[in-house]
Amino acid sequence: MNIRIAVIGLGYVGLPLARLFSTKYPTVGFDINPERISTLMKGHDNTCEIEDHLLQQTLKNGLRCTNSIEDLAGSNVFVVAVPTPVDENNRPDLAPLLKASDTVGKVIPKGGVVIYESTVYPGVTEELCLPIVEKISGLTYNKDFFGGYSPERINPGDKEHTVEKIKKVTSGSTPEIADFIDNLYNSVLENGTFKATSIKVAEASKIIENAQRDVNIAFMNELAKIFNAMEIDTHDVLDAAASKWNFIKFTPGLVGGHCISVDPYYLIEKALYYGVLPRVMSAARRLNDGMGEYVANQVIKLMNKKGILIKDANILILGITFKENCPDIRNSKVIDIHNVLKEYTPNITVFDPHSNPKEIENEFCISVQTENINNLKNKFDAIVLAVAHNEFKEINLRDFGKNNCVVYDVKGIVERALIDGRL
Repeated sequence: MNIRIAVIGLGYVGLPLARLFSTKYPTVGFDINPERISTLMKGHDNTCEIEDHLLQQTLKNGLRCTNSIEDLAGSNVFVVAVPTPVDENNRPDLAPLLKASDTVGKVIPKGGVVIYESTVYPGVTEELCLPIVEKISGLTYNKDFFGGYSPERINPGDKEHTVEKIKKVTSGSTPEIADFIDNLYNSVLENGTFKATSIKVAEASKIIENAQRDVNIAFMNELAKIFNAMEIDTHDVLDAAASKWNFIKFTPGLVGGHCISVDPYYLIEKALYYGVLPRVMSAARRLNDGMGEYVANQVIKLMNKKGILIKDANILILGITFKENCPDIRNSKVIDIHNVLKEYTPNITVFDPHSNPKEIENEFCISVQTENINNLKNKFDAIVLAVAHNEFKEINLRDFGKNNCVVYDVKGIVERALIDGRL
């Protein structure tokens, strides 16, 4: 096959993948957002996953980004990398994935292959997505076209584990297609692949990667609540426990983003369908979802101990993105801290040099400052370090507070002597 690749969805997952495939194959990237396409074709990635100079060079070398379905004609390998969020009731929202399948069905040729990277519960690819491709295209599955699944492992903001350096799980709808897909990814990856025994196994492997982290972090958060009540420093406990050779050192924190805080709900949904009550995962989700409120209440408690009146106090929150050194705000739990504190005072300043103020306003209906942090010195009754951006590691948090201010470190990165509390 003369391989010509189309990547559907140009977000945190799709764009790096399209760039990588374009180094070896004719590649077109498709996204339904015309603003995203316009920005990319001007050589800028506002997710900061690809540096501008690299994106510009990639465009010069032939990568084309488009929001026109007609531009997908001629492609014969389609890689779907669209979001798989949950709705307001934490139920899987497969609408973007099903719409992408409809798009592929309109353009896939005979002999074509469609590979899904979006995170789903086992069965979605073969039971929901590929039947749509079959219906729309008029082609027969596993005769006229074929399918596969290779779950994404993108970690937003991580410049070490980039897409070309990670090991990818692959799978295909027939043994021959499984080999084809495995060879395709191996041709651009530095550390190779793991070929799963089936598409459902590959789907399940992705779900448990993130569910495992969610459960482990929930355990750490539960420990933090226990040890804080006992006035024992959780990080000191973890450091001591980590001296044992087989202790796995996770740390407490806010669990947001598009993966760990979302993916377990997909497996929970499917487990319930099969009559299995997933108690551990469900409890972990409830605990982690409540940590923003817990942090806010800890800050209020510390302010009360210091005799600082919470009503109308000036509070600084450092960081609003869901993780350090990236602009991604999806499911950020920092907003929960903000919303609880807002019940007591309107004087809350959010500072985040990595965030997009317009995006923050649209998503959370709050304003954020991104520049001139030194203008905020000596103003605040309480300071909450919510995100471990590199910029925050280089400043003295006490410089931004009044003489008796409370400093709370959510991430556990500040010298203990400089803070009043931490998870």
